[in-house]
Amino acid sequence: MLHLRLIVPTDLRDPVLTCLDDCVGVTHVVLLPDAAVRPPGDVVLCDVARESADEVLAGLRATGLTDRGAIDVQEVELTISAAADEAERLAPGEGADALVWEAVSEITHEESTLTGVYLAFLTVATMLAACGAVLDSAILVVGAMAVGPEFGPLAGLCVALVQRRARPALRSLNALVAGFAVAMALTVAFALLMDGLGLFSHGRFDAARPNTSFIWQPDATSFVVAFLAGIAGLLSLTSAKAGMLVGVAISVTTVPAAANAAVALGYGDFRQFWGSSAQLLLNMAGIVLAGVLTLLVQQGAWRRIRREAAAGRGAA
Repeated sequence: MLHLRLIVPTDLRDPVLTCLDDCVGVTHVVLLPDAAVRPPGDVVLCDVARESADEVLAGLRATGLTDRGAIDVQEVELTISAAADEAERLAPGEGADALVWEAVSEITHEESTLTGVYLAFLTVATMLAACGAVLDSAILVVGAMAVGPEFGPLAGLCVALVQRRARPALRSLNALVAGFAVAMALTVAFALLMDGLGLFSHGRFDAARPNTSFIWQPDATSFVVAFLAGIAGLLSLTSAKAGMLVGVAISVTTVPAAANAAVALGYGDFRQFWGSSAQLLLNMAGIVLAGVLTLLVQQGAWRRIRREAAAGRGAA
């Protein structure tokens, strides 16, 4: 279940309550007249089955509530109520399969914005992966993959492409391009500093590295892994199972490939530089393609479920 807290201007009270009454899956509706101060109005509380959330939120937007009031949405971990059970029974489909565009768009907006924290995480992850590449340490490479925040902009790009929204797509591309450019430039300087301190060496970097050589030697399997990770990543976002993203992060070599390319550039090893760059682009392409297809399939399936449910209610 999702819990909604609405700040409703007095003149919108009836349209909002009508919207909630007309949508299946809504229960526990509470009206607190004149309880809101800024902006002024009523406070309406309700619980909504996750599978009905997209329809409810679209209906509330249509009343103009987002322009003059507010909609606050929270996940409810546990609800013990016969009314809630009935609301979930009447709502179409299953909650875990529900595609709530408002929630997905909000999550990807936050994760795909170029911020100082995003740059810091990406830079640290790339430097950590550089250490793993030079030392041929799979553990360090996996750690760097888990730290890297690059899946957020990739997911944001997928959502923007499916929704055909240019501004979010450009914001995600900016986070990816500018983020990797800054992280790789700083990692080049980091690698040269480590070389000057005697901790890195060109000979060690150019030697056989059985544990990490896959980073700069892309093949068809690299694309397949990225494609599968893209499916898993978007499913984790749309189903609110964010814990799965850690597994997605350590499945693809975007950050390690960028790190290896940065170290190779510092040493003038263009063979590894181009191989790592190809690996990076191949992984990002696989994730975006899989993410877009996953969202399109979910969108189509969910629309079919809602149409069938509406037709069933009409026949009844």
